[in-house]
Amino acid sequence: MFYVREKINDTVGITVEIHDDNVFCTCPGCGCEVRIDLAELFNDGEGDLYGTAVYCPECSRSRLEGNR
Repeated sequence: MFYVREKINDTVGITVEIHDDNVFCTCPGCGCEVRIDLAELFNDGEGDLYGTAVYCPECSRSRLEGNR
């Protein structure tokens, strides 16, 4: 089981299990929320969480067409 742990304050923390349906990122193009499947995203073994950006479908399409 993988999870994220965050300390809210000195006495309260939160732990959330990571599943294939609760991981999201922010599109660097428009800022909207994008659902991420980490297994699919990093299946080639070459990505990392800090150097990887995921665009939403609309921004991806726009970038492929050369509009951004």
